[in-house]
Amino acid sequence: MPHSGTNQQGNSYSTPGGNNSREGSSYNYQNSNGSYYYANDNGSTYYKSSSGSSTYTSPSGNVTKK
Repeated sequence: MPHSGTNQQGNSYSTPGGNNSREGSSYNYQNSNGSYYYANDNGSTYYKSSSGSSTYTSPSGNVTKK
């Protein structure tokens, strides 16, 4: 079942599950400094810093920074 809330660091989080369902291991963090982080069911991750730079890691492990 999906969960959401605020952790001890003051960051909000959500574990929506995968494929818009209640199952799966995807989750995301929205941090109090404006950054956010997504981890997807397919193994990819995406991070955007508060300064606007971003890092995407594909399921195969390739890293793209912008």
